[in-house]
Amino acid sequence: MSVIADTKPSDTKPSLTIKRRFNAPPAKVFQAWTDSEKLRKWMGPGEIAAKSVEADARAGGRYRIILQKPGAPEEHDVSGVYREVVPNEKLVFTWAWRTTPERQSLVTVTFKADGDGTLMTLRHEQFFDEEARAGHEGGWTGALMKLEAFLA
Repeated sequence: MSVIADTKPSDTKPSLTIKRRFNAPPAKVFQAWTDSEKLRKWMGPGEIAAKSVEADARAGGRYRIILQKPGAPEEHDVSGVYREVVPNEKLVFTWAWRTTPERQSLVTVTFKADGDGTLMTLRHEQFFDEEARAGHEGGWTGALMKLEAFLA
């Protein structure tokens, strides 16, 4: 298991790449990203949990995830549209927080067989600024730790 953060800007906008190996086949990792109930169990870093998840994982389908820290009044609402869905291989979707819809970014997740596991690469690009990239780096890193536990 390794995490690699790439903070090089893509064109003029910051981006982030995280690579991680999971001890689960690509089909299982892909399902964890596309099945609403499975996604709800791991999405969100640390104590932040997915309170609600809707995912229509097909090209043109939409998703919406509402995250909340226990006991906190504020909700974090993110949604987007799936641009490309290749079962067990690739997901491409837009990403926009309800509070800043004009700051839409793009997420690409690829899944490659690696022995009896999966090498997953998450590329999140077109961030508004470095602060947004840094915040998402922490968020994705924490969520992927929970995904690893979920897949175990």
